[in-house]
Amino acid sequence: MPVQPRPPAPDGGPGAEHAGAPPDDHAVGLAHFNSLPFAAAEAAFLECCGSLRWAHRMAAHRPYPDLGALLAASDEAGYDLAPGDIAEALAAEPATCLHHDAPRAAHLALRAAHAAYESRFGHAFVICLDSYAPSQHVDQVLAGIRVRLAHEVDEERAVTAEELRRLARSRIVELVTADLGR
Repeated sequence: MPVQPRPPAPDGGPGAEHAGAPPDDHAVGLAHFNSLPFAAAEAAFLECCGSLRWAHRMAAHRPYPDLGALLAASDEAGYDLAPGDIAEALAAEPATCLHHDAPRAAHLALRAAHAAYESRFGHAFVICLDSYAPSQHVDQVLAGIRVRLAHEVDEERAVTAEELRRLARSRIVELVTADLGR
C-alpha cells in the first residue's frame, strides 16, 4: 500500500511543515514497521525499551497512522509501567561506554560513577543524550550521575522513568528511519 503524505494540520501544528511534500523517511519506515509480523515488531520495540509489557502493548496497538501517534502511544505506555516493568527495562539498558582509545582515567571515572549510582539506587543509570554532541556524552553522564546521586529514592525513580521514556522515543525515531531490512 503506498504511503500518502500527511495533510497539513489546520492549526499549523505537527504535520504542517510536511504539507505537499513527498513521504519522509518516518512515513516510509512507519508503513514498513506497521506491516511487520507481530513478533518482529515486538522484538524491535524491545530494542527501544526493555520492558516486555511495554513492547507487547506497542506492537499490539499497530498500525500507527503517523510518527506523532506512535510517540504518543510510547509515552502513554511508558507512564503505565509498573515498578517491575521499569526494573525489567533498566536491566536491559547497556552502561554508557567510552571508545577504547579514551584515556584510562576517563574509563575509571565512568566506572566509579556508575558503581556509586548502582550502589545507591540498585539499578543502572540511564540518561537520554540526544541533545548533546557525542564529544559531550561522558561529561553529561558524569554530571548527571553527580546531580542525581543527591536525589531521594522516589525522586530518582521518577527521573529514571522519564529518562527511559525519552530513550524509547529516541530509539523509536531511529527505528522508523532505519532500513529495517528493506
